[in-house]
Amino acid sequence: MSARIHSSALVHAGARLAPDVEVGPYSIIGEHVEVGEGSWIGAHVVIDGRVRIGKRNQIWHFASIGAPPQDKKYAGEPTAVEIGDDNTIREYVTINRGTAHDAGVTRVGSENWVMAYVHFAHDCQIGNKTIFANACQLAGHVSVGDWAILGATTLVHQFVHIGAHSFTGMGTYLPQDLPPYVSAAGNMAKPYGINSEGLKRRGFAPDTIQGLKRAYRALYRSGLGLAEARSELEKQVAGCPEVRAILDFLNNSKRGIIH
Repeated sequence: MSARIHSSALVHAGARLAPDVEVGPYSIIGEHVEVGEGSWIGAHVVIDGRVRIGKRNQIWHFASIGAPPQDKKYAGEPTAVEIGDDNTIREYVTINRGTAHDAGVTRVGSENWVMAYVHFAHDCQIGNKTIFANACQLAGHVSVGDWAILGATTLVHQFVHIGAHSFTGMGTYLPQDLPPYVSAAGNMAKPYGINSEGLKRRGFAPDTIQGLKRAYRALYRSGLGLAEARSELEKQVAGCPEVRAILDFLNNSKRGIIH
């Protein structure tokens, strides 16, 4: 094994770690784990099950990745966790493997910032460049789009979809889907406009942000029913192509959107 593995760490001979991977004291790496180059694993981390981790990830102390799902239907099937590149996964984060009743894989994309005590349950699908503040808790089968930001202690019901560039305030409970670009807060979650500040930071043009604000008003403030609001959004796509993402999200929503 590499000299970068601490003498007190337990790394299975079958694990595949790039030569420059660092593993801290008392960490445990299982047989079916793969870790890409440039990654750093802190102290007391447990990575077990079928787990594939990409390049340049930082996994901090006491994190648990690849443990069996907290699902009574799970019967030991060879499900997995897949994690991309350049993620920061802080202390006490837990990421459970998938189940045979869904994709079979819990996925985390690249360049995500996952703060302490966050939980990704079985079969969650996390995009890229997201931020999860401390103690966010995602139930099973949740999907999160690129650039979404979840405030501390956000709770997400199983099967909920969270759109790209959306935002939740601290202590939010999401029982239904959160459309792209929308800010939400509260228990139960309520919509509070477009995530304008986040869009500005990512270089969205002022005209685009104004177009998304018009779409938000049509969806949430016009008094239109959902079918009528969709028709209005269809008209708005010509002036603001980004509105198409909201329409596609509505068409794919299974739990309905917050309101």
